[in-house]
Amino acid sequence: MSEQFLYFFQQMFNGLTLGSTYALIAIGYTMVYGIIGMINFAHGEVYMIGSYVSFIVIAGLMMMGIDASWLLISVAFVAAVVISSAYGWSIERVAYRPVRTSKRLIALISAIGMSIFLQNYVSLNQGSRDVALPSMITGQWVLGETNGFAATISTMQLTIWIVTFLAMLALTLFIR
Repeated sequence: MSEQFLYFFQQMFNGLTLGSTYALIAIGYTMVYGIIGMINFAHGEVYMIGSYVSFIVIAGLMMMGIDASWLLISVAFVAAVVISSAYGWSIERVAYRPVRTSKRLIALISAIGMSIFLQNYVSLNQGSRDVALPSMITGQWVLGETNGFAATISTMQLTIWIVTFLAMLALTLFIR
């Protein structure tokens, strides 16, 4: 296979992975808008908090000597869901419920304010540096290689695609 062909497929797989992540976040935006009738500008920040919770839980468990990937991922997932849900519930109570019957502009300002608050809250508590989780889902398949370039699909990419598909399927069945 030609290098351009492999490069095209590699970028397509990378785009599908990133698009899957964005799709899950967009579904959350859509559900919140459909339920409460306003855009939650802090939705991305709640997602960010869930990511930080996962990082903290995994780092803490690894420092305690627990290194079973399935256990780390499971505990981090549950902790992220619980803490993110608590943040979402608190945001709705503090920033959205009091202004729900107000003019749209007031609700919009409240939503943007909550977003800015959460960004700065996390920045002050965790710092403004990037953090990365250790790669616990390893492995990859080489689809082709030429001139030193290899097109691959990682197990992590495949996991993201499957989780996104299953989440969308479950949501579709739940809504019907």
